[in-house]
Amino acid sequence: MTAVEQRFREFKMPDVGEGLTEAEILKWFVAPGDTVTDGQVVCEVETAKAAVELPIPFDGVVHELRFDEGTTVDVGTPIISVDTDPGAGEAAPQAAPAAGEAVAEAPAAAPESEEKEGRQANLVGYGAAPASTKRRPRKPLPSAQRSAPTPSAAAPAPQAPAPAPAPARPEAAPELNGSGRPARPLAKPPVRKLAKDLGIDLETVTPSGADGIITREDVHAAAEAVQAARETPVAAPATAPQGRERRVPVKGVRKATAQAMVNSAFTAPHVTEFVTVDVTRTMKLVSELKQDPELAGLRVNPLLLVAKALLVAIRRNPDINATWDEGNQEIVYKDYVNLGIAAATPRGLIVPNIKDADAKTLPELASALGELVGTAREGRTSPAEMSGGTITITNVGVFGIDAGTPIINPGESAILAFGAVKLQPWVHKGEVKPRQVTTLALSFDHRLVDGELGSKVLADVAAVLERPKRLITWA
Repeated sequence: MTAVEQRFREFKMPDVGEGLTEAEILKWFVAPGDTVTDGQVVCEVETAKAAVELPIPFDGVVHELRFDEGTTVDVGTPIISVDTDPGAGEAAPQAAPAAGEAVAEAPAAAPESEEKEGRQANLVGYGAAPASTKRRPRKPLPSAQRSAPTPSAAAPAPQAPAPAPAPARPEAAPELNGSGRPARPLAKPPVRKLAKDLGIDLETVTPSGADGIITREDVHAAAEAVQAARETPVAAPATAPQGRERRVPVKGVRKATAQAMVNSAFTAPHVTEFVTVDVTRTMKLVSELKQDPELAGLRVNPLLLVAKALLVAIRRNPDINATWDEGNQEIVYKDYVNLGIAAATPRGLIVPNIKDADAKTLPELASALGELVGTAREGRTSPAEMSGGTITITNVGVFGIDAGTPIINPGESAILAFGAVKLQPWVHKGEVKPRQVTTLALSFDHRLVDGELGSKVLADVAAVLERPKRLITWA
């Protein structure tokens, strides 16, 4: 490895957790020429689970940002290069070799195919690249820097005029096809990735860059042409709905959620049961708890008591808190409850969970619930906070919905939907009176939860919400 190669270090897209294989670059916080320090956040990326800020693990000056914002990058791919010794570029010009000495020829850039064969991606974060790793060609430096020769570890010889540039090697010239264009389209890796994402064959793209290189603009132009052709009816082009449709790539949280729901719906046999319950006493208790000094400043709402009621029902019926291990053909019963709360965010539906919710007091549960919701709304939920859930609550009532048939979160056995609380006529103590009523729906995996167990859990939740004093005697 040359001195120049040692100067430039590459920061690779790390595995930010849960075995994710790719992430989208949402925003760069640095630009070429900026000074960075160890631990400084250089970009924000979005995985299939959360938005994460990435700190760089070394000091230096940003040399190149390898990908644009909005690009999805595989884990282990270099995303930024940093000059860790920027002062080396200001060293005195290297002297020409003395008479009779051989001139070392700079090696030509390896073809891309060889690059791919020689590269060994570091799938977890960053690290020193092996000596055999082949690097892709660097971007040309500004003219002021291009005139400065590469520093060398060899002792300087007496200064002499620099030799004239050697002619290009014949084998370095791209192979041409019959039309005079390169046999293999010329494009940088980000452009190739963009073309792949948009479904564009680079063979069909007309290059506009120097030396026949295909640019991002060329790919976008080709994609727009394809889209226009699809939207234009053959028989009656005059009736085409212009500007009445929008197409948005499926990626990030929405892509992961869609795949997880499909897998869950077609893997676990879902059964959903419903119960309508008078929650007038619960709503009164919520009002009283809001005045309790021990809960001052905490999030106190009906969802808090629904969560507590579910935790009580799980304690009375612990077999509901389990998961189905398809690989080992086992049911895994869990002696802890990581309570998931489905949260709708601008990035899509996520399900962070409260770890060991069953061991928390009511004030502790209220605090954890408030922090969970606040973090989700701000888009700061980490992948770890969304992993390891055992059972979930989805509060569809906040949208005015009475009930639904929720899909079980993958890896769990059940999910409880909490409907809207509405004032309805209800028979109370033998008389029809206006009461606050809601509907609960429990979906469960019928492979490990039979109808009796599911019914007991739902009935216990309803009983606690109808008479919340049971929290004292059952908890």
